[in-house]
Amino acid sequence: MERKIYGIFTAGGSGSRMGAPVPKQFLKIGGKPILRLTIERFLEALPDLQVVTVLPREHFDTWKDLCLKGAFDVPQRLVGGGMTRFHSVKNALGAVPDGAFVLVQDGVRPFLSVGKIREMTAAMQAGARAVIPVVPVTDTLHCLRRREDGSLEPVPGEMPDRSRLFGAQTPQIFRSEELRAAYDNAYDTRFTDDASVALAAGIPLTYIEGERYNIKITTPEDLELAGKIVYRY
Repeated sequence: MERKIYGIFTAGGSGSRMGAPVPKQFLKIGGKPILRLTIERFLEALPDLQVVTVLPREHFDTWKDLCLKGAFDVPQRLVGGGMTRFHSVKNALGAVPDGAFVLVQDGVRPFLSVGKIREMTAAMQAGARAVIPVVPVTDTLHCLRRREDGSLEPVPGEMPDRSRLFGAQTPQIFRSEELRAAYDNAYDTRFTDDASVALAAGIPLTYIEGERYNIKITTPEDLELAGKIVYRY
């Protein structure tokens, strides 16, 4: 029997780096909140997707009002965010049954193509245990440490090999029962995404090429760039 697909959209942070009066997921691009644009893109690719939205509890009503005013009547389960992203995803997994595929997507990545979403889910249907999109690092990398006065200095003997480094994106897709079991392990500060949690639990990862336009909107500069990208679609 084909597994249902659940989407966890993480938007549990405060967006302090954006410096805006409201959390970044509620800022608008092209007249729509970023979080809505993200969810809409996935529903375009996967119309039967079961949506789980992670938000700060104090902003549940904010999101409900935005959905109501914008006639965004997509059924979704709201889940309160946790202390870290790890804890937010763990909370959200409580709304996902075993025997499903679950994708975890940053709520402020609205530009992944429909084709890439379908490619990733097809890989899961074909037998992959986890699918992770990555893009090669193109910048020259320097390994630095910060002095007490705040300035930076090189770490002797450490020169990263750029050809072996890739940046992980989202969505990251898993079998729900396996990801839940992985999140039952104790929190570790090295768990910066779901792939790191899954890898520590021994889940084999399948990597595919991501997309450069799949940016995470975190800073005012990202927001300005996103305003230009939105018209590409």
